[in-house]
Amino acid sequence: MATVAELGVSVMRVESGRRKSRRGKEVKKNSGSMWLQPLRSCSDVLFTPLQGRSSDSKDCILEPLSLPESPGGTTSLEGSPSVPCIFCEEHFLIDEQDKLLKHMIIEHKTVIADVKLVADFQRYISYWRKRFTEQPITDFCSVIRINSTAPFEEQDNYFLLCDVLPEDRILREELQKQRLKQILEQQQQERNDDNFQGSCMFCNEEFLGNRSVLLNHMAREHTFNIGLPDNIVNCNEFLCTLQKKLDNLQCLYCEKTFRDKNTLKDHMRKKQHRKINPKNREYDRFYVINYLELGKSWEEVQLEDDRELLDHQEDDWSDWEEHPLSAVCLFCEKQAETIEKLCVHMEDAHEFDLLKIKSELGLNFYQQVKLVNFIRRQIHQCRCYGCHEKFKSKADLRTHMEEAKHTSLLPERQTWDQPQYYFPTYENDTLLCTLSDSESDLTAQEQNGNIAIISEDTSKLRALKQSSILNQLLLHESLKN
Repeated sequence: MATVAELGVSVMRVESGRRKSRRGKEVKKNSGSMWLQPLRSCSDVLFTPLQGRSSDSKDCILEPLSLPESPGGTTSLEGSPSVPCIFCEEHFLIDEQDKLLKHMIIEHKTVIADVKLVADFQRYISYWRKRFTEQPITDFCSVIRINSTAPFEEQDNYFLLCDVLPEDRILREELQKQRLKQILEQQQQERNDDNFQGSCMFCNEEFLGNRSVLLNHMAREHTFNIGLPDNIVNCNEFLCTLQKKLDNLQCLYCEKTFRDKNTLKDHMRKKQHRKINPKNREYDRFYVINYLELGKSWEEVQLEDDRELLDHQEDDWSDWEEHPLSAVCLFCEKQAETIEKLCVHMEDAHEFDLLKIKSELGLNFYQQVKLVNFIRRQIHQCRCYGCHEKFKSKADLRTHMEEAKHTSLLPERQTWDQPQYYFPTYENDTLLCTLSDSESDLTAQEQNGNIAIISEDTSKLRALKQSSILNQLLLHESLKN
């Protein structure tokens, strides 16, 4: 039972600072001073005015009060931003976890092993704070003696609290399960939330509805992919963290800082740094995979999955079925497994003969690539390459080109034979893989003598005469004559 005097000490603390006197003058008080008055009854704790206060002022309580607890009790409520020491009344902020651990080592000679594997540090400390009041510390902790070879008075014992103790391991696993449950509930709430509101970090376009709309937009339009929306938790905090880095002119991947926003944008575009740094552990808390297993990051979980696949890999590939790649028509959505079938379709449906154009213009492989990429880009932009007229949809463009016979009306060579068309319009354009060198190219190479000729080995001339294929040709000619 706490005494009345103890209650008086806890309540009758006067904060240091400046107060105004009755005349309006400021009186500077001694920092850290404490005024106490003798108490006549327990009610005096709340209603006895302090020295220096006006007796005619109305007494009031400006903050919630709490009674001191026994040494084994919890002095901070759940959700409090501070964590108490296991052994004494010292409190530390949750963000100052290292200070608490240092205090326990220096003052109480106690070490907690693998702190990073503790899912909820505050609950973990509160649990052991209570247990150590019930039983001696030696019942739970391993004793480590230092300076064991020194004289007895110089030897010292340290205590190690780790998951070798079954009770500690069970506690850590239970805290991990509770945290995972909370994360999954939070993730499900965000997945079902249609009141999300946010703007794109690259084009400032506003999005309303589900968070996946914004994430998919940034992945599709700006090639900025932070993962599938269903794998992300605390999405708002994640996006705010990334936006803050961009506002500070910091690259999200290499984390270098630049002098202005335009320089940062050019850097991220040219270096292909529109992605987050996978080695930055700050982002781990935003991915559900990091909460699945105790003490394992996403890299370790993925590595285990890959090893499991390799362990179960079979050497028998007899049941392998190869699915042929399909090439897509230049003008519509028609697909064909071979270039021959696709050329027949484009000739019949769109009056565009790719093989004939290749032969007439004498196109080599790279020129064919540039021509295909040029046509792909024009069709994607809904622009007729024959008359340069732009349409609202691909269907309208296709109707115009077929009626006006513009599919086979190619522009001048210098229009499409440009280095920019080395790059594919669609990164999965299978048609580019089916193109081949033209026959005219091979004929020109033969005429120019560019075909390499490998001579036979003449070091063993007699054996060469006996085995040479020329013997068969000469014999055939002599029989014919």
